[in-house]
Amino acid sequence: MSSATSAGKILPGDPPGGRRAVAVWSIGVAVYFVAVIFRTSLGVAGLDAVDRFHVNASALSTFSILQLLVYAGMQIPVGLLVDRLGTKKVLGIGVVLFTVGQLGFAFSPSYGMALASRALLGCGDAMTFISVLRLGNRWFPARRGPMVAQLAGLVGMAGNLVSTLVLARLLHGIGWTAAFAGSALAGVVVFVLLLLFLKDHPEGHEPEPAPHQGAAYVRRQIALSWREPGTRLGLWVHFTTQFPAMVFLLLWGMPFLVEAQGLSRGTAGGLLTLVVLSNMAVGLVYGQIIARHHAARLPLALGTVGATAVLWAATLAYPADRAPMWLLVVLCAVLGACGPASMIGFDFARPANPPERQGTASGITNMGGFVASMTTLFAVGVLLDATGDDYTVAFSSVFVLQAVGVSQILRLRRRAALR
Repeated sequence: MSSATSAGKILPGDPPGGRRAVAVWSIGVAVYFVAVIFRTSLGVAGLDAVDRFHVNASALSTFSILQLLVYAGMQIPVGLLVDRLGTKKVLGIGVVLFTVGQLGFAFSPSYGMALASRALLGCGDAMTFISVLRLGNRWFPARRGPMVAQLAGLVGMAGNLVSTLVLARLLHGIGWTAAFAGSALAGVVVFVLLLLFLKDHPEGHEPEPAPHQGAAYVRRQIALSWREPGTRLGLWVHFTTQFPAMVFLLLWGMPFLVEAQGLSRGTAGGLLTLVVLSNMAVGLVYGQIIARHHAARLPLALGTVGATAVLWAATLAYPADRAPMWLLVVLCAVLGACGPASMIGFDFARPANPPERQGTASGITNMGGFVASMTTLFAVGVLLDATGDDYTVAFSSVFVLQAVGVSQILRLRRRAALR
């Protein structure tokens, strides 16, 4: 990032921002908000899914693993599509796919059909966040980038909050089919808003046409993005920071708190809500700090990883059969910092790549946390089945992935700084 940008000045060619930018960006963020509700809806329905489809822990984890596998696998193609087609078209395709996926999940009579529905949902979900990042880059000055990205992540976590508070109650009040089918209506609403009001960029700030032709262009976009150490550092920051909270919220938090810690569903739901609220509060703080002190990016990311590891270790190694409530509260509050810390990865990738590669670079970065989450979801499910539901052994897999990620961050940080 240039000194002019860091000093808070609008550079020549920078988008002006303003109220219209906020209005247009808010529509894109609303799409992401709904996508996160659908993505995390299984997190509050995991125990119900076991009864509905008569599956074990490994099969239950397959729902989220497949969804994240599709999500992660789609990141680079989606980044290329955003660079090629623009935000509105890609978001529109995404809304249709994740809404059909949520509706299909509501009416799935079998485990196989439910898996296919989650895969379709993951495909649509994959098209949202990168598109929203691109929308922010096109409508706001570069100096607003870190804060705009953190706000997008914050709104996404609000979607998680809806899953935890609203969808969970609907699920146990009106039943599986009505709850999931009713939630799918939100996808229809944001699709209409997108068609009517969303624009890719403000007038006078159209991107220069690029030669988007054939496999050679695709290979070049990916190769040039990957060649930048900032892109690779962003991927590993995202990989290392995001997955502990993602795994906890997406699937295994509720079973861990209810089965291993002996809490009621209501109390466990309150702790999941605390993760989300902490995420929203920390996101605002991290965004402000990074906007003012660019050098704080890596210390914040590594500090979050360290705090998460310490609290997980303290919870799993607690000498009594169950950890005390105060420790679980602190753990959930610290897990809330994982999402904002993962957004720091995009702040390494964004300034390392020109505008025509922003979508591709963001896609590469965004793969990190979801690959880590998918790996951990699978490992926890397999270890639970292998050990007779020993959560201490199963959740120890978190430390392995954190160690791998931190080693890569330390390896790449100097190269990225020199570039």
